[in-house]
Amino acid sequence: MTASIDFGVLFGASGRHLAGWRFPGGNAGAELDVDEAIRLAQRYEGAGFSALFVADVVSIWGEHLDSLSRTTRASYFEPITLLSTLAAVTERIGLVATATTSYNEPFTIARKFASLDHISQGRAGWNVVTSVVPLEAANFGRDAHYGHAERYARATEFVDAVQGLWDTVADDAFPRDKESGIYLDRAGRRALNYRGEHLATAGPLNISRPPQGHPVIFQAGASDTGRAFAARYGEVIFAGPRSLEEARTYRAALDEALRAEGRTHDDVRVWPGLTPIIGSTHEEAARLRDQLNDLLHDDVLRRVIQDNVGDVDFSDFDLDAPLPELPESNRSKSRAASILSLAREEGLTLRQLGVRWAGGGVVGTPEEIADHIQEWVQAGVADGFNLAFPYLPDSADVFIDTVLPELERRGIWRPHYGATLRDTLGLPRPDLTIAQLQEASAS
Repeated sequence: MTASIDFGVLFGASGRHLAGWRFPGGNAGAELDVDEAIRLAQRYEGAGFSALFVADVVSIWGEHLDSLSRTTRASYFEPITLLSTLAAVTERIGLVATATTSYNEPFTIARKFASLDHISQGRAGWNVVTSVVPLEAANFGRDAHYGHAERYARATEFVDAVQGLWDTVADDAFPRDKESGIYLDRAGRRALNYRGEHLATAGPLNISRPPQGHPVIFQAGASDTGRAFAARYGEVIFAGPRSLEEARTYRAALDEALRAEGRTHDDVRVWPGLTPIIGSTHEEAARLRDQLNDLLHDDVLRRVIQDNVGDVDFSDFDLDAPLPELPESNRSKSRAASILSLAREEGLTLRQLGVRWAGGGVVGTPEEIADHIQEWVQAGVADGFNLAFPYLPDSADVFIDTVLPELERRGIWRPHYGATLRDTLGLPRPDLTIAQLQEASAS
């Protein structure tokens, strides 16, 4: 076998299901346990996963304490700090951190990810987000969250500026020649002097060029605006289709957006999300799902939908009634649209909708999970998957010990690591020599 799909894994100590920490075999109180984080990272690397992905918001994850007090979302590491620690105790697995373009500055982000890339010897990735939680605004001196269009306009300038800063230093700018006494070749560094409508930065960057040239750009845009943004910048794209048909529609729309940017289908890797709930029989897996869902408190079910679709207070909403009509909000357009269409298409009550969103997944035996993966790969809609295990560590262990061997037997997956994350994913490195830098500066 000459090729393999890739698996990323949503990294957290208690799992994706909002009640996973309460489940037998789940980690309660492990969200700030660095020893457990190290153990999980080394377990994932040993299994052959391509990358760890740390989600993040720069506020509390939801403003309603009735719900927040019942989940592990009240306390979590800052991603770059955590991944820098994990870089020292791993050797091959990619390290992907979320960082918002709305509440950061390009120079800071360019420097942090260049540092992580050096610390990890070329394994850094940046998950570019525009912020989905309006609460973030007040933490950065703003009275209100940026509007949807403004967020993406700022994000476009932001990524251009960050990539420009990475390109202010040539790959061969640091000869470090003891005999001549030249540590830095002055011709290998230049200012950027970027100025846009929303931000500006002078440069040059005060660290040598990242080992990968550019850390890998991850993105999850799904609205029309978000998909265009992903097509312009994304190299690995997280996707959230609910069905194979929806995945085909998404991939076709993404390919059209890529063509508009002068890129091709093969320039990106698409990783749909996958939460596997596994049992020795399908019935056992379904019971496991139901047991997890039974641990979801009513407050959590109300707020998990409210925090994603609207600025209306759900406190008095009847969980066993359909979701009422809601005004448009300033939250993630694609996420809200996905939740609302699911509710309308399947006629779900608010309780059923909350259960699906808080704890959904693909239910089945190891063979059935492998069937799902194989079907999506062979349909051409998935180059890999972003795994989100419902509870940890047990559900990850089951997947590693049962599904991965089945996929390897079928010739779909094998452990594979390159020298850098770009190598692992089969993505080209953007090279930049002093000669190329000087030519660019002269033009």
